[in-house]
Amino acid sequence: MVPAIRHRDPFAGWAATLAVTLLAGFLRLWRLRTPEEFLFDETYYAKDAWSLLRHGYTTGYVEAANEKILSGRLSGIFTDGPSMVVHPEAGKWLIALGEALFGMDPFGWRIASVVVGTLMVMVMVRLVRRLTGSTLLGCTAGLLLCFEGLHFVMSRLALLDVFLAFFLLAAVSCLVADRDWGRLRMARLVPPDHRMAASDWGPVRGLRFRPWRLAAGVLLGLAVATKWNALVPIAAFGLLVWAWDAGARRSLGVRRPWLRSAVVDAVPAFFYLVVVALVVYVLTWTGWLLHAAEYERALSDTQYGPYWGSYLERDATGFVPELLQSLRSLWNYHQDVYTFHTRGLNDATHVYQSNPAGWLLLNRPVGVDADLDIAPGTGGCDAPRDSTCLRQVLLLGTPVLWWGGVLALVYAVFAWVARRDWRFAIPVVGVAATWLPWLRYDDRPIFSYYAVATVPFTVIAVTLLLGHLVGGERASYRRRFWGTLAAGTFVVLVLVNFAWFWPIYTDELITTPEWLERVWFRAWI
Repeated sequence: MVPAIRHRDPFAGWAATLAVTLLAGFLRLWRLRTPEEFLFDETYYAKDAWSLLRHGYTTGYVEAANEKILSGRLSGIFTDGPSMVVHPEAGKWLIALGEALFGMDPFGWRIASVVVGTLMVMVMVRLVRRLTGSTLLGCTAGLLLCFEGLHFVMSRLALLDVFLAFFLLAAVSCLVADRDWGRLRMARLVPPDHRMAASDWGPVRGLRFRPWRLAAGVLLGLAVATKWNALVPIAAFGLLVWAWDAGARRSLGVRRPWLRSAVVDAVPAFFYLVVVALVVYVLTWTGWLLHAAEYERALSDTQYGPYWGSYLERDATGFVPELLQSLRSLWNYHQDVYTFHTRGLNDATHVYQSNPAGWLLLNRPVGVDADLDIAPGTGGCDAPRDSTCLRQVLLLGTPVLWWGGVLALVYAVFAWVARRDWRFAIPVVGVAATWLPWLRYDDRPIFSYYAVATVPFTVIAVTLLLGHLVGGERASYRRRFWGTLAAGTFVVLVLVNFAWFWPIYTDELITTPEWLERVWFRAWI
């Protein structure tokens, strides 16, 4: 019932955490403006964010908007009517914050992703340190995430998925902290030498307010407010929290702990993780609600229809009627967006779409930018005369880490089920909730970079396995020597592998033969 990290040196822990975090931030800030253009879906989210900042809601934009923005001309780029956007607004508001601070340029619309991606590394260190009781393993997990290629590139692009991944990881970290807090509090609330009677429920009153669980609910609400696919992790980790609470009560001797925990723990947890998340989610649509009339006029009877309802035929007067009408319109808007996601893309195709069944094996990366056929002697190209140079930004994970992660996940299932190690439930549930749901959408264009939300849980699985290889404090010197050598070798291989792919992560100029040495499979082209 006592946390593994209790009484460990907090100064050394935070000093090591900040060192790894600063390294991650430095790498992600390096040449952030390059390339100075809209990359992949930045063309939507960067402009949507700027519109939110200027108008409070997203508007359409003129055909030449990209060229005007990149040349520094920010007037006359938007149309008057609102735009039909198919993702919630929390992530775009974060992008807008960067644009407000640094301007409407590549640095401005990417800096929020850098900050969030860097903070993910910090959260990873603290989470794994709490899980293992080891600052060394916590820093190892942070370094693995720091040198993970997909996360690295996503941390340098104005796309939404890195925000989703951050909110999910931070929420899980809060849930683990709540587990430690709750179990320790339960133990303290039970008198010494107390034997549970058949009718005892265990401590209840002292566990009503759970600050870590409240924080998790806020973060999960922000995750859903970034992308809807956070709904499945909420359900999955909600069930896991119930299992943790029931296990804690069983440890204290409570009879029928699953049933009793369902009443005294799961019901309040539903409020913290679902009701709070729902309130946060609706609040992130405040800009939309304040301009609901614009959407009602423009979108209620268009191709996104059908007509939202006769309630729009008369104007609402007063705060409450206007709020209720706006919420009703927001609900109808959500139905239209859901229709787009489930039906609007059925016949669409994309050159970089991939089958999610192969994502963990890196079956099809996404090229977000490429400048090909740069002639020798042009732009610094020093290729032989019979060759050319190129620049590319490729959304590709670090292969050594991903392929090792598959093996670690297999072991995680075994360690959770057979060895009953609760820590391995986190990567198993996290990967299952962020990856498996995509399998039902393999008939429409989906992309492997969606798996950036899966990356943190794979890193956790790898780190826990490395910790098992090293052994605990009671392991023999021989076991710890060879285990540490094996674990250290793997970490070094990840670092070297990341460095090898660095040029195609950062748009560096390389010759075509050098590029071919990094494109290991035809499907990566």
